[in-house]
Amino acid sequence: MRSSNASRGFTLIEVTVSVAIFLIFALGVYGGVNMVSKVVYHSRVRILETALLAEELEVVRNLPFDQVGIEDGVPSGALKRTRTVKRNGVDFTLVTTVRNVDDPFDGTVTGTPRDYSPADYKLVEMSAICVDCAQQEPVILSTQVSPKGLEGATNNGALFIQVFDANGLPVQGASVHVTNTARTPFVIIEDTTDNDGMLRVVDTPTGTLSYHITVNKDGYSSDYTVSSTAQNPNPVRPPANVASQTITEISFSIDRLSNIELSTQNTNCAVLSDRQIAVWGNKKVGTEPDVYKYYRVITTGGGGTYSLSSIEEDTYNISASGTAYDIAGSIPMLPLVLLPNSSQNVSLILRPHTSNSLLVNVKDAGSGLPLSDVAVRLYKTGYDESLTTGLGYTRQTDWSGGGGQEMYADLTRYFDDSGTLDTDSPAGDIKLIRAAGKYLGSGWLESSTIDLGIGVDFRNIIPEPISQPASTTMLLQIAASNSSSPSLWEFVGPDGATSTYYTATNTIIWTGHNGKQFFRYRALLETEDDDVTPQLSELAITFTTSCTPPGQSFFYNLGSGTYNIEAVRSSYITSTGTVDVSGNNDTVINLSTVE
Repeated sequence: MRSSNASRGFTLIEVTVSVAIFLIFALGVYGGVNMVSKVVYHSRVRILETALLAEELEVVRNLPFDQVGIEDGVPSGALKRTRTVKRNGVDFTLVTTVRNVDDPFDGTVTGTPRDYSPADYKLVEMSAICVDCAQQEPVILSTQVSPKGLEGATNNGALFIQVFDANGLPVQGASVHVTNTARTPFVIIEDTTDNDGMLRVVDTPTGTLSYHITVNKDGYSSDYTVSSTAQNPNPVRPPANVASQTITEISFSIDRLSNIELSTQNTNCAVLSDRQIAVWGNKKVGTEPDVYKYYRVITTGGGGTYSLSSIEEDTYNISASGTAYDIAGSIPMLPLVLLPNSSQNVSLILRPHTSNSLLVNVKDAGSGLPLSDVAVRLYKTGYDESLTTGLGYTRQTDWSGGGGQEMYADLTRYFDDSGTLDTDSPAGDIKLIRAAGKYLGSGWLESSTIDLGIGVDFRNIIPEPISQPASTTMLLQIAASNSSSPSLWEFVGPDGATSTYYTATNTIIWTGHNGKQFFRYRALLETEDDDVTPQLSELAITFTTSCTPPGQSFFYNLGSGTYNIEAVRSSYITSTGTVDVSGNNDTVINLSTVE
């Protein structure tokens, strides 16, 4: 009997596995062949480049010495700086650099004895790179060319260009572009700095304020000379001079580029979009008038953000542009020190514009860091205000608009009252109603719902009573929620109980409210003597949030003039002085610790 396995074929799984093994083998072979082909091709290209450079340098060696140079360059000659050459159907870009070399054998232009004819011989360097081969690095060959006879006397000078970074370290391989527009044709030098960050151009034709220089490098900032114009009559670094048999030394600073990510928001951390902001650095290209190297007016986008990309290290100043808002603080404190090769987030806290304001920045004198929890008092005749650095706040100073307002939109209105309070005599203050020559015994007022933008950590409730006779009381409670319309506003005191109250001497807000975004307050006024009444002129709530600027306090809606200013913090020496306010100003106070 024949076995049933005699006619059995391959299963689908066996066929699939066999095909997969074959594909792996075939792809491996293909990859290997492809890699070998690429290696062979690139080797062929480099052989072509080497042969091409050897041929070109041989031509240079056979040129008269005075023709070995770059057209309209230093040294000047018959060679082109850049050209394209085709070999075996492949295009190559050739870049030629020629430098005069000051050999120390007979002294140097900077040595003793001094060599007044420093162009002893020439160094010719040529590089070749394939145009369409995705080649990463060029092939570079060089040769030296010497004169047949003795070097001749020269009336030229020397131009030494130094390039360093923000730390004063040399920048190698920086591109240097030099143009002398006073000569016809222009003298143009294209070269790079050496390992010491130097480019020494010896035997340079003379010129007065005629050498225009620009230095840069990929991923770095640029630096340059600037000509005098009507807009910039006094440039900081004008074009360079080169005098006969004299060395002109000029230095430039470049470093890796950085970014600033700006955001604009109000004191409640709500995004403010489409805000115009002016940004400028401390570096100047001109003085009298000041002309800044970097100055831009930007407009934040719909999300209140703007990216300043690829800008150089500097100390940057930022201000609100226009008359809609003032900068009431920033995170971090301004001005902003932007380091090389960094990205810095900057949050600007804006308040509606007032004609006169003062932003106070308080720092620790030793570390230079922002110092929070500093009591800053600003005062003069008719004005006395105290704020604490690092705290946000909201306040109400006027209740004359009456009740019936759910959300705090009109700053003169509130939600409800007992009907026994007077909010319009004098206008804006709260006191008990006087009837038949006597004050009523009590009255209460409940505020509108105040939206702080995000959940906050509450600090203090601070009443400003104009008068509070001994026989009267002024009691306060707070209700907070993460909903603008909770089912019930539960008003409590400093221990979270509905039976306790805040007073002028007990102002620390119960921590159970922390993390809440919306709140209301309730004020209760009482008197035991119907001839007197308590009187409330202002109520402030302080808090901290992620958008509370550290070490800063903002005084707004000021009158112009000279103010006294005082800064007090435990363990620090109190600072006192004066500050002039005219427009939108800022000032810095440095506090030293008590020894």
